[in-house]
Amino acid sequence: MGRQLKSLIWHQVARKVAMPAHSKRNRSRRPWFWAARAYAALFFAFLYIPIIVLVILSFNNSAVTGFPLRGFTWALYREAFAGGVLVTALWNSVKVGFASALTGTALALMVALGMRARFPLRTAIVPALLLPIVMPGVVTGVVMLVFFGLINWRYGLWPATYIVHVTWVLPFAFLTLFPRMHKLDRSIEEAAMDLGATPLTVFRRIIFPLIRPGVIATFLFAFTLSFDEFIRTLFVSGSQRTMPVHLWILVTEQAARFLPAVGVIIMVLTLSVAILGFIVSSRTRVISA
Repeated sequence: MGRQLKSLIWHQVARKVAMPAHSKRNRSRRPWFWAARAYAALFFAFLYIPIIVLVILSFNNSAVTGFPLRGFTWALYREAFAGGVLVTALWNSVKVGFASALTGTALALMVALGMRARFPLRTAIVPALLLPIVMPGVVTGVVMLVFFGLINWRYGLWPATYIVHVTWVLPFAFLTLFPRMHKLDRSIEEAAMDLGATPLTVFRRIIFPLIRPGVIATFLFAFTLSFDEFIRTLFVSGSQRTMPVHLWILVTEQAARFLPAVGVIIMVLTLSVAILGFIVSSRTRVISA
């Protein structure tokens, strides 16, 4: 009897182990399985092949942008940095990106903290805060252009572009921080206040250390949004260039052959900040777990 029971158990285990491989073979024979693979291959091809082509063309020793390849050279990158215009545009983007990301993250953090309490018209704050995401960039640019003209503020990086970028990154920073604030255990804060800690002390000693990696990740994400913003910036930046505006002028007015090199520089900088943000964000998930 014991041997029969053991044999039956082993038989059931063997069936359960064999079933996934069998079902996988059956699934691989279905048309939709291969269609899904073909769709995934096309998706990644359309996504990454243009990037690969851009990188290749940035090293092409040719008088025009495009194929055929004439040889390897660093001359396009030297031409891109010649004259200092690219460096100035890069520095402008970094300054505005840092300032707007810092301001947007701080405002989003304050709004996320305030949203933990209940007060009148609380439900109307989130839709109003997310309005810049819903509104098209061209409409926002025109509205800001008219607004700064009416109040007689000069166009440029400060304060026009800075204000526009803050309104653009603020809703994204809020959407990133609010879930982290919502998950915090309020009992820890209540225990600290019962022991005599002030609200500022609770925030400085308890809340902020818990959400610090999330705040840093949000800041980096907001910086990339500001650094890459073009449409709204074009309306209010005046004669001062950021990196996206500089690239647009190169495309429309000069058709310079070092355009691929400028594109690669922008891509590398943005990807570097994004990867750093992902690393910090993953650290946040580990701490939360």
